[in-house]
Amino acid sequence: MSAIDEGIVREYFEQNGFLVRQMRKYQVTARKKTTDEEIDLLVYNPAWTRGGRKPDFFLFVSELPHLHRAVVAIKPWHTDVFTPGMLKSSPEIFRFLETKVIQQAARLFPKSEVETESEAGEEITKVLVLPSLPTQEPFRSQSVQLLKDRGVDAIISFRAMLQDLIENVETNLSYRKSDTLQIIRILKNYDLLKDAQLDLIGRRS
Repeated sequence: MSAIDEGIVREYFEQNGFLVRQMRKYQVTARKKTTDEEIDLLVYNPAWTRGGRKPDFFLFVSELPHLHRAVVAIKPWHTDVFTPGMLKSSPEIFRFLETKVIQQAARLFPKSEVETESEAGEEITKVLVLPSLPTQEPFRSQSVQLLKDRGVDAIISFRAMLQDLIENVETNLSYRKSDTLQIIRILKNYDLLKDAQLDLIGRRS
């Protein structure tokens, strides 16, 4: 996974008010990942209030206020579609759901909010970031069910995150502290990227 892939996810959550912790700065390639290395990001919502509902499976921006804290696994396989067959043949997608991984994540979140480690683990949402699901039925529904059956609580597509970032980046600001946002700003400045709403209006006219 490249830094730009993780940067997109980080910017998406930070832009929506989350605190984000990156678990490592290196890439694991020649060996199996350890427990903590299965976690790409930990995200925490300081504005979350107890007593609300859980977020929906498709984690769009409107659902983020309902997300308390989450372990995030990023699968930037941008040329792939997460079909039922692919999910069944790719066990590495689900390794971040293992009990030891979630227990490790629970230790890294604030301890004052929960009484026991098991309660902490139960409150952590397992989020998978992926390129896309099948668009046709029944394959789309089958993929969703497979993800849920394996323990995934919510998914976000790169397309949804990028659309949100593009819409919120302003061309008259310099995002010097974020290469991701600065690249989006430059592309928008030269009319190589446009807000999704503007594109939609253009298609209708």
